Amino acid sequence: MKKVSFAHMGYSYLGFKQLLEEMGFEVIVPDNPNASTLDRGVQYAPEFACIPFKTVLGTYLEILDRGAEIIITSGGVGPCRAGLYGLLHEKILRNLGYEFDMCVFDPPLTGLWTFFRKLRKILKETNISWLAFIDIVRRAWKKLKLIDELEQLAINIRPYEVKKNDTTRTFNQCLKIVEKARSLYQLDNAQMECRQLLNDIPQDRSRRPLRIGIVGEIYVMLEPFMNLDIEKKLGEMGVIAYRSIYLTNYANSDILSHGTMDIRRIAHPYLNQFVGGHGQNSVGETILYAKNGFDGVIQLAPFTCIPEIVAKSILPKVSRDFGIPVLCLTIDEQTGSAGVETRLEAFIDLLCQRREQMEAKNNESLLFGY
Repeated sequence: MKKVSFAHMGYSYLGFKQLLEEMGFEVIVPDNPNASTLDRGVQYAPEFACIPFKTVLGTYLEILDRGAEIIITSGGVGPCRAGLYGLLHEKILRNLGYEFDMCVFDPPLTGLWTFFRKLRKILKETNISWLAFIDIVRRAWKKLKLIDELEQLAINIRPYEVKKNDTTRTFNQCLKIVEKARSLYQLDNAQMECRQLLNDIPQDRSRRPLRIGIVGEIYVMLEPFMNLDIEKKLGEMGVIAYRSIYLTNYANSDILSHGTMDIRRIAHPYLNQFVGGHGQNSVGETILYAKNGFDGVIQLAPFTCIPEIVAKSILPKVSRDFGIPVLCLTIDEQTGSAGVETRLEAFIDLLCQRREQMEAKNNESLLFGY
């Protein structure tokens, strides 16, 4: 039985673990990335590679040391360098003396025959039928969608929790329940149980949390280690953080189709061409958040990420034109939790003052009839 692994990205490992185990592989689940993981990646990565490249490289080193024989990863297209990361990671790891197979899956619509040829090669390792594979994918996909749903629910509840960490503790309990569920029936039951557990958290609904949209590069947004647990931090500061990317909606819009065209049309007056990664999305989603009355936007950008650098240069104009404050956080291996927390506190103070001023102005207009 071949030992297979993949990069860690948020809580998606639960769905990928089920998928590969039911295909007949022995799965080496990568540990949560930490400072040691990043240090190992930094040691062997090019100096100006972005932090996702370095963290994923460190993860690959860890899983190869644990005996992984096959690494499955995603590719990409367009100007963003991430489309070449699989090849670069493989070259670096082979130069270090590791023996393994690297299977890089590009988006299916960029080359259906190539995609299915690679998939057939994986299926031959365990000799499962296409029909069985479709059923396995169906259940793993449902698990991934459930994880995304519960994560969003936890984010919406955390600013209202009466006792700090209740939401985080309950969400972790829900992840254990979801991990055990395999069949569609079990997943339906897990969904109902976890919804109930989260909704039963004691809440103070008299609070008026700020609403902040989060845009940026996908790996930094989905992996809590990368973004220094920003959603949890914001929630505990009394903010609902609306992340623009979840794995399943990204798969639907960017992997299984040619991208989120509505967002790109919205971004067009400011950025009228695809610059790779999520640069155009970051601009369009910021405009969308402004139109929907959000209090502010935070951009999470890996240092040296060209698409997010392009977006960052445009966001100040978007901020002025639509009257929405934008905080840009550039993440690299030197970024510290304390520094980010200080910047978040200052940003939230600014948003609270701004909301109070706007409400006072509106009340004055109503009082005097203008």
